[in-house]
Amino acid sequence: MSEETVETESRPASKPDKIGSEKLKILESIEVNISIEVGRTEMTIKDLLLLNEGSVIELDRLAGEPLDILVNGAIIAKGEVVMVGERYGVRFTDIVDPEERVESV
Repeated sequence: MSEETVETESRPASKPDKIGSEKLKILESIEVNISIEVGRTEMTIKDLLLLNEGSVIELDRLAGEPLDILVNGAIIAKGEVVMVGERYGVRFTDIVDPEERVESV
């Protein structure tokens, strides 16, 4: 019986960090839609047509309850309304678990 030797080709180690960061740079320029949901409700078209200035629609959330923060329609966090100068803003109070985010897509 003879012993066979296996020769392996030696290649220089690739630079995964550089390749990974280049791919990330491409993703950084993709635009997404961010929306904040205060609450929801359902109504008939008849009731919708009866709305006028001063009408109030009751939503499915309680006052003070966290708002949903959505990216391209998927909930990624909960938050609360804050004032930023003379504009509204949203402070993130709770980030949705990444596994739950994947399931909602």
